Amino acid sequence: MRLFVSVPLHALAEEVAAAQDPLDLPGLKLTDPTQAHVTLKFLGEVDESALDDLTDAIGRAVESADVAPFDAEVGGYGVFPSLGYISVVWTGFRSGTEQLTRLHEAIERETVALGFEPEDHSFTPHATLARMGDARSKDAVREVVEADDPDVGTFHVDAVELTESTLTDGGPRYSTVERFGLPTGV
Repeated sequence: MRLFVSVPLHALAEEVAAAQDPLDLPGLKLTDPTQAHVTLKFLGEVDESALDDLTDAIGRAVESADVAPFDAEVGGYGVFPSLGYISVVWTGFRSGTEQLTRLHEAIERETVALGFEPEDHSFTPHATLARMGDARSKDAVREVVEADDPDVGTFHVDAVELTESTLTDGGPRYSTVERFGLPTGV
């Protein structure tokens, strides 16, 4: 099973699609806006026999992160790794970053303790909008990213999900393996 821990942006699918409109350019592959999410931890291939230990660890992480349900505001554009070499175009978070970071850090601690690889880059909460397949539209993408600052929207975060990614010819398809509610009264 190819797994990751995420917060889905299902409620903002239409708004994500609108933010993608200026990015509908040659050489860019738009992501499915109905599958928009922020990845808290990519786990990779996981044997099904490890699933119980993994779900226990994620449950502990969500409890220990001390994050109650919250509203997160999504907006703006960013790129990875840089404007000089763009491979991913994303939208970021105007609010909710602190809570998402605390969740990421707790999940990182618990999963690394289980033997998963630690992240090799700093955590930047984002939802991927497009991937650049070639540089044909690099200048146009740079102009959009530097000139536009879209307000994507606000959504309520009350859980994180363990998500399975199945690779298909039409792109990845995501399904929820388990949902972990954020504790109330924190």
